[in-house]
Amino acid sequence: MSISDADPLLRAGKVSFGGVLKEISLAYVPEAKVGDYVVVHVGFALSVVDEAEANQVFEYLRQMEELDELKPDAPAPETVSS
Repeated sequence: MSISDADPLLRAGKVSFGGVLKEISLAYVPEAKVGDYVVVHVGFALSVVDEAEANQVFEYLRQMEELDELKPDAPAPETVSS
């Protein structure tokens, strides 16, 4: 993840979700820093999670076949990871 702008309301980050890079708002997670895992919904990081929880979420998404949306031939959703 990379972070831009020091103003908490304009703070944004570039994150990777399955290799897809997206820019998201970090306004709701001022504590987020480079290397953190974050939960993202509609372009906003909502919370910071630890690596174990992030891996668990990825596993659930794999089981539900929701990660298929990230394949090159499918449109990428607005999601994130570090």
